[in-house]
Amino acid sequence: MLIAADKFKGSLTAVEVAERVTAGLRRVLPELAVEALPVADGGDGTVAAAVAGGFERREVQVTGPLGTPVTAAYALRGDTAVVEMAEASGLQLLPEGVFAPLTSTTYGSGELLLAALDAGARTIVFGVGGSATTDGGAGMLAALGATFLDGAGEPVGAGGGPLRDLASADLSGIDPRFAEVDLVLASDVDNPLTGPKGAPAVYGPQKGATPEDVETLDAALAHFAQVLEKSVGPKAGELAASPGAGAAGGIGYGALVALGARFRPGIEVMLDVLGFAPALERATLVITGEGSLDEQTLHGKAPAGVAAAARAAGVEVVAVCGRLALPPEALGKAGIRRAYPLTSVEPDVAKCIAEAGPILERVAEQIARDFLN
Repeated sequence: MLIAADKFKGSLTAVEVAERVTAGLRRVLPELAVEALPVADGGDGTVAAAVAGGFERREVQVTGPLGTPVTAAYALRGDTAVVEMAEASGLQLLPEGVFAPLTSTTYGSGELLLAALDAGARTIVFGVGGSATTDGGAGMLAALGATFLDGAGEPVGAGGGPLRDLASADLSGIDPRFAEVDLVLASDVDNPLTGPKGAPAVYGPQKGATPEDVETLDAALAHFAQVLEKSVGPKAGELAASPGAGAAGGIGYGALVALGARFRPGIEVMLDVLGFAPALERATLVITGEGSLDEQTLHGKAPAGVAAAARAAGVEVVAVCGRLALPPEALGKAGIRRAYPLTSVEPDVAKCIAEAGPILERVAEQIARDFLN
């Protein structure tokens, strides 16, 4: 039995999901061989999944999204690092009810990448998602040595809003080690930088952006790309429209245009890094899942990636979730035989959230009875 599930956001980490499912399965079949491989799709929880998969956790103090110091972690194994931008620039770092859509910065994400470089990383999986920021990665690049000046020759302010005042960009000071590093941009979104499907329009509101803020940020990021075109050439304009450029408030764009990153779906990268293929060879059934199985799941989220890989290997997949909003035919097309929501054993949604662990154990007992007896 292979458990390869993502977190239940707000209730259980991916590691806790695996522990609870294991406990439930073994209540029915005490001798069952279970292997846990917690997964993530590049967003928050990616470092935790890597650590659970055998990477070493490293902590460093960096600049948080509001400019104050925060402690962030990355994961290291040999010369491969997993860096999660949400650790340095994530929404979860903001105080309750506080947003800074125009001024939050990715500076700390740059510092986190530098820490991984200094630790000897030559392959960096850069998981981007869950950001508090919409600055196109300008803060990250500034931390790595880039210079962004306004018309008066002064550094532009932090965040996406001040990029409207950007007059010149100089990327020549960026740490030269990036030319020798394989930087993989791992994300579950393929949005462009700007426009109706761009970072400000699609993700700005969840970071506290008003409709006016969204307009400001969209114009500022478009201007950012234009200034970078003058600095590095036409590729800066082309990359603004490429998949992943709009990831995590546009930090994907900064990584693509200035750091030589290559974009890959986050779950594919993480399955490779965590050794999913050899684990799959040992499995007769895979249990995947996340907090909500819905339409978004089908577009690059962890359960869809796990199911696709398992189906290609001929291994059956079932899913656990807090909430199920997909019909059986959609699950089937995704390669998931059956889904087990917490609400199948406890109809009270509030109780499912508050007591997710014990309820998930009961769900796992049902899976054992249905598939393993």
